[in-house]
Amino acid sequence: MLSAFANAFRTPDLRRKLLFVLGIIVIFRFGSQFPTPGVHTANVQTCIDGVNDNSVYNLINLFSGGALLQLSVFALGIMPYITASIILQLLVVVIPRLEALKKEGQSGQAKITQYTRYLTLALAVLQATGIVALARSGQLLQGCELPLLHDTDSISLFLVMVITMTAGTAVIMWFGELITDRGIGNGMSILIFTQVVATFPGSLWAVQRGEGWLTFAIVMVIGLILVAGVIFIEQAQRRIPVQYARRMVGRKMFGGNSTYIPLKVNQAGIIPVIFASSLMYLPAMAVQFNQANENPPSWISWMNKYLVDGSHPLYMAIFFSLIVFFTYFYVSITFDTHEVADNMKKYGGFIPGIRAGKPTEDYLSYVLSRITFPGALYLGLIALVPLIAFAVINANQNFPFGGTSILIMVGVALDTVKQIESQLQQRNYEGFLR
Repeated sequence: MLSAFANAFRTPDLRRKLLFVLGIIVIFRFGSQFPTPGVHTANVQTCIDGVNDNSVYNLINLFSGGALLQLSVFALGIMPYITASIILQLLVVVIPRLEALKKEGQSGQAKITQYTRYLTLALAVLQATGIVALARSGQLLQGCELPLLHDTDSISLFLVMVITMTAGTAVIMWFGELITDRGIGNGMSILIFTQVVATFPGSLWAVQRGEGWLTFAIVMVIGLILVAGVIFIEQAQRRIPVQYARRMVGRKMFGGNSTYIPLKVNQAGIIPVIFASSLMYLPAMAVQFNQANENPPSWISWMNKYLVDGSHPLYMAIFFSLIVFFTYFYVSITFDTHEVADNMKKYGGFIPGIRAGKPTEDYLSYVLSRITFPGALYLGLIALVPLIAFAVINANQNFPFGGTSILIMVGVALDTVKQIESQLQQRNYEGFLR
């Protein structure tokens, strides 16, 4: 593997791409540490060191690499873009105009990408406004009474901070597109990977400081086993064979070849975990906004008891059920068996032993529903790992091994390595896979 990296850096154009990606990552991490104008940096650091991170913004803080709680220029991270992309993917199924754009090919996809950018900026404005408002009121970091801003009453400072964070999100989108166009791999995925990995050493060291070296060693062993399991499941797929009949076009014969439809066990990726996590944060947010009420309603007290503490069995059961539900839901809207069957029939393709048309659609739906079940269980179990760790060893809620973080790290790393591998193989190098 080391020799493959050496071969990659010996190739001028590949070396240029890798150095370009590394340069963008360095600038990206610098912006994640650079404070927004008006932030009292010393007080923010004191508050972060002195309180436990029980904020309802844990997921956003994970995708920002810890920049959210530091109120940096890139505090929002890549989360607005992720949310906008998910919303557009759902709207494509609902709105006929967007569905028509998707079928137009590259020009239609460019339009959808433009709509995603606009929605990203709108969501960034909303999120930045909420975060700055919480910072002004002192509710961003619970248990800390130090002022996080130099001037909590200035409207102009409030607007400057919101505009700066929104502009930071726009710059992050630009960085992602630059990496995709001029570097290696998917730009947005690499930036997400960078932010998640940035919090990884700190989370590991927090386990060692809190529980000692023995627990740290056990966590590392369990983590390596989890990584191996995630790699195995992420690579697993069911290949549906497809045969294309021969057809004459003019004087040339086309078709007659065979291929396959790869159905991944984890067809939905990490999207179900993000959906479920977002819904499970709603009760915690409701409880947080009612903390000032001396006599909260009974339903607030019930949610605070059962739906806020991640170590409670009811919380885990609901979280697991939501992940299973969203896995089936997301797979059903992203993999249209009717469209796949129609395209196969249009180009003379068929599954051996299955008639074209409706029988093919039913067969694909049958296989997809059954292969999605182990994928949903896998996502649910991986997502419960940090919750179980939090209950057993009192780890930080952003436990390094498990949940969204490990899925992102392994998935993006595999995809990037495959792209480097393909470029090495084009140049007759052995690459990573021997």
